[in-house]
Amino acid sequence: MADLLFKIDGEAQTAARFQANARQFSLVIDEPPALGGDDLGANPVEFLLASYAGCINVVAHLTARELGIKVEKLSIAISGNINPARLLGQSDVDRAGFKQIDVEFSPITDASPELTKQWISAIKNRCPINDNLVSPTPLSFSLVG
Repeated sequence: MADLLFKIDGEAQTAARFQANARQFSLVIDEPPALGGDDLGANPVEFLLASYAGCINVVAHLTARELGIKVEKLSIAISGNINPARLLGQSDVDRAGFKQIDVEFSPITDASPELTKQWISAIKNRCPINDNLVSPTPLSFSLVG
């Protein structure tokens, strides 16, 4: 199967707000006032957590169908802690990103405990965002113009 290419582009609206375009969608990424923003949208790390939950949702339903699991309801809560000291230029001790990300996966299904374990394993194995979070991904950063 051929690779799928996903992309966004956008422009800074303020020092804390970025307007991104993804296909026909517009995303406002902003910081709360405590971090210098106007709180007009979720911040970048909240978008990352939301994209992870969205990916888990898609893969969970796809794999449930393949495994013959009927999903009556699915709730996903994801949290993570970040020390802002590196972001703010105050320290190089902690990493800039999440120290830990915790997923609370709460399905209501007809699956046995054994099948649920198999299902979760399949979700973690096949979710692209999970893969990007647990494995290093080559990244290029180019100055243009």
